[in-house]
Amino acid sequence: MSYPLRKYYVWLSYFGMASWVFSMMFHTRDFNTTEQLDYFAAGASVLYGFYYTPIRVFRWDQKGEKGDSFLRMWGYLCVAMFIAHVTYLKMWSWDYSYNMAANVIIGLMQNSLWTWYSFKKYQKSGESFAFLPGVVVVFLLLAMSLELLDFPPIYGHLDAHSLWHLATVFPTVIWYK
Repeated sequence: MSYPLRKYYVWLSYFGMASWVFSMMFHTRDFNTTEQLDYFAAGASVLYGFYYTPIRVFRWDQKGEKGDSFLRMWGYLCVAMFIAHVTYLKMWSWDYSYNMAANVIIGLMQNSLWTWYSFKKYQKSGESFAFLPGVVVVFLLLAMSLELLDFPPIYGHLDAHSLWHLATVFPTVIWYK
């Protein structure tokens, strides 16, 4: 397939699958190792989305030689941010609040770009499909509130965190369509 963004989509799916697999492992076997894998895979998935979003929104993949250098530097910066995040959690403080805040901030920056993109595409085309990224962003923000505004389990089973995981299926289906 010759679509120029294909490799980015494929990597987005790999990060998403790794995040879900490590999350399932942690939620079925709560050990330090599985918890760390869950945190790190989720962080990598969020950060890869942050890496990929401006490439897609601003089409950095089509900028020629100068763009390739810029793209490489952007990639190095994102990898450095991930390494710094993991290093902080492993070496200084295993801090749930910091981890959540870091992921929420990166996610909000990514979502802001998608919202802007959706709005601009709609202004330009007038087509309803242009709203799709914006719809996904709104849904993700609503779903994220489940993670941030935790509540005790209903009937001892259904809690905010499990609903958050369920809610992540919907945007994934839309993105891949």
